[in-house]
Amino acid sequence: MSADRPTDSRTVAADTPASPVTVTGWGRTAPSAARRLVRPRNHEETAAAVRRCGARGAIARGLGRAYGDAAQNAGGAVLDMTGLDRIRAIDAEAGIVVCDAGVSLHHLMEVLLPLGWFVPVTPGTRYVTVGGAIGADIHGKNHHASGSFSRHVRSLQLLTADGEVRTTLPGTELFDATAGGMGLTGVILSATIGLHPVESSLMSVDTERAPDLDELMARLTAGDDRYRYSVAWIDLLARGGSTGRAVLTRGDHAPLEALPPRALRRPLEFRPRPLPGAPGFAGLAGLAGLAPDFVPRGLIGRTSVSCFNDLWYRRAPRARAGELQSVSAFFHPLDGVPHWNRVYGRSGFVQYQFVVGFGQEEALHRIVRRIARHRCPSFLAVLKRFGAADPGWLSFPMSGWTLALDVPAGLPGLGPLLDALDEDVAEAGGRVYLAKDSRLRPELLTAMYPEVQRFRALRAELDPRGVFVSDLSRRLSL
Repeated sequence: MSADRPTDSRTVAADTPASPVTVTGWGRTAPSAARRLVRPRNHEETAAAVRRCGARGAIARGLGRAYGDAAQNAGGAVLDMTGLDRIRAIDAEAGIVVCDAGVSLHHLMEVLLPLGWFVPVTPGTRYVTVGGAIGADIHGKNHHASGSFSRHVRSLQLLTADGEVRTTLPGTELFDATAGGMGLTGVILSATIGLHPVESSLMSVDTERAPDLDELMARLTAGDDRYRYSVAWIDLLARGGSTGRAVLTRGDHAPLEALPPRALRRPLEFRPRPLPGAPGFAGLAGLAGLAPDFVPRGLIGRTSVSCFNDLWYRRAPRARAGELQSVSAFFHPLDGVPHWNRVYGRSGFVQYQFVVGFGQEEALHRIVRRIARHRCPSFLAVLKRFGAADPGWLSFPMSGWTLALDVPAGLPGLGPLLDALDEDVAEAGGRVYLAKDSRLRPELLTAMYPEVQRFRALRAELDPRGVFVSDLSRRLSL
């Protein structure tokens, strides 16, 4: 592996453990050179790596799906935790799994779905480690019903800066600082997780079009309680009376009685397949036969994306109920396109996600209109409703509306636009998602995360020498 080539997958530590390596997040926008990258294989090797990390400290890293700089450490050590990948115990009666922090959600699905259990929360990719899921306190399409990932963690083993391995339980300060704490309280070694029972590996999905943002929000508000999973793709290039038009997709795990005879033979089969026509620019690049690192500038421009968005909206059914989809198609369509993050070209992309509370709908409208006026070429834009806030001090979800969008990093005027959106979000009492951030100004952090001073105080007590540190923590003075 070349030391000057950014990496974004588990191959990051495949070479010599002490090799300097340039590391970046999934957005490929803010690479930095780690002095050493180590891939421990057990708890003892992890502790030894932390002891040897040096003056610039260490940060744990999973499968590299944090979009920003949370799992980078310029000049210091990065611990690739994918070597800790054992599932240690499964209680198939109670629906509980005990596993190492480096186990991916993909592997959990492979093992647990045939037993009739599903991970309690999954984001838009299954290539996330359990440690990363807790450290970022990930959310999914079911936050309004199930909360974030940490709500389903019964306990975790945490290696702290003093070399102690602590059993950490929900309701304690250390747990609440660790859930969403971006790896800054220590290295998560393993976790005990509660699961969700399912009868099949298929999803029963309802799809409908909403002509504008007001209608979309009204339908989400009126109908989300009837579904476990809910998300809306939103066209952020549409303007005028069509501003915020969307395709709303909601569903639940299909019961046995909803399955056709063929599916009943293997109702819990989990066999993800490549999806060459997956939505978004990954699909566009694949259809064009383009190499991931060679994407003409015109392919991801305002005109082409506007046309694609219009086609995607019009192809969606006005209303369709009970369609059966695979788990992978419903939750993780882009996982079927390897390295889809590279279709934005060498400059990478920014995924910007924020949440504002219920009662701040005008702020959401204002932000959507501003994005539309700027003509941001974003296909991957989704709107969801969050349920109650999660207990993690730096957990992102709070009761309200969350919008996420991908935009090419080289878009003219993007920096000032996002700075202005940050101000709007903070003024509305909202926040941006730290797991996707690489550019937030530190002075806005306290307004967005009221518990940040409490987090800093616990960090100072727990880790006075600053053993656990990342590019994100330096940038935001965490």
